[in-house]
Amino acid sequence: MVWEKEKIVGTCLLGGAAFAVGASFLHLFLKGDLPLGLGLGKCVLSPFRKRKPVRVYMDGCFDMMHYGHCNALRQARALGDQLVVGVVSDEEIIANKGPPVTPLHERMIMVKAVKWVDEVISDAPYAITEEFMKKLFDEYQIDYIIHGDDPCVLPDGTDAYAHAKKAGRYKQIKRTEGVSSTDIVGRMLLCVRERSVSDSHNRSSLQRQFSHGHDSPRFKDGVSSAGTRVSHFLPTSRRIVQFSNGKGPGPDARIVYIDGAFDLFHAGHVEILRRARELGDFLLVGIHNDQTVSAKRGAHRPIMNLHERSLSVLACRYVDEVIIGAPWEVSKDTITTFDISLVVHGTVAESDDFQREEENPYAVPISMGIFQVLESPLDITTSTIIRRIVANHEAYQKRNLKKEASEKKYYEQKAFVSGD
Repeated sequence: MVWEKEKIVGTCLLGGAAFAVGASFLHLFLKGDLPLGLGLGKCVLSPFRKRKPVRVYMDGCFDMMHYGHCNALRQARALGDQLVVGVVSDEEIIANKGPPVTPLHERMIMVKAVKWVDEVISDAPYAITEEFMKKLFDEYQIDYIIHGDDPCVLPDGTDAYAHAKKAGRYKQIKRTEGVSSTDIVGRMLLCVRERSVSDSHNRSSLQRQFSHGHDSPRFKDGVSSAGTRVSHFLPTSRRIVQFSNGKGPGPDARIVYIDGAFDLFHAGHVEILRRARELGDFLLVGIHNDQTVSAKRGAHRPIMNLHERSLSVLACRYVDEVIIGAPWEVSKDTITTFDISLVVHGTVAESDDFQREEENPYAVPISMGIFQVLESPLDITTSTIIRRIVANHEAYQKRNLKKEASEKKYYEQKAFVSGD
């Protein structure tokens, strides 16, 4: 059969020299004029062997999951064909770092939703032991174990990836600057202190202090009194391109639109985006700018700036495209420009603007009969995450202070790492 023949290549040896069979020889074989097994000199026809996919493994706590985590997973995926991600258990995080802000089941939702992830392992250990490494190699067929260039040190001072390095199966990627879970927790702790000192004295939002260089006088040498280094996110067009799908909707696609702040991108966001995507062929997400969020949610919001929030949303596998700095009101012009078929909103949100009779931002799509309220799968909002921090702020402040030494050492010894 022709399809069987097409899977065959000819390799010939003449006088000890190897060469690939020419097009005319292969043409004769595919026509059937050259019987299989006929040699030319020392000619052997053998089938292609399918290359084994390179499987890479990356683990992490993925607490308060952010675009830095997503960029690490993107880089890890680029080192292989399939990315397997281990999500550390709550118990292991408590033992090694302190209490997590988001429980395991929420962190699993977040990691599974990242578009570069192929498989997820729940309850992964914090350190790569010899026993677990053998399981990765034998059971999960892992070729390489990946981690960032920032150190991961266990409480006893040893390297969490020492065994993988010794086995020669370790690869390193570049850490994403400008954000960490410790940094985000520190932003919220600062928010609590700033508001308690004087809500009217300093009306600048948190994200401006952390992401636009307007540091508080409480910071010295880039480290806050809560043990959080103030790192500044530097958005580039290349990073946005790396996170983008790079393709638009088809000619007859049903385009679904959902908008919001998407601050501290969490499992509640992921689940409502998943539901919205199920209603059409293309999900367009509008992300409100910092000024709009501050005006609607308060001076200390958003915690993450517009570009940070945009990258987190873009990394979600359910999202096809985003509007960076979308208008608060969904206008007729927006609907026409993007050929929107349906505008949706979840039942769980920071406000009930979508239920108002006056100044309703969805008045136009409602009048057009293309607005739908979706039942939110999870009862989680950005305020939910902030309340978790506030309720246990002493434990998180202690955790951040503990992290300060390693963070400071990393930045002091930081060197350029290629890639990314």
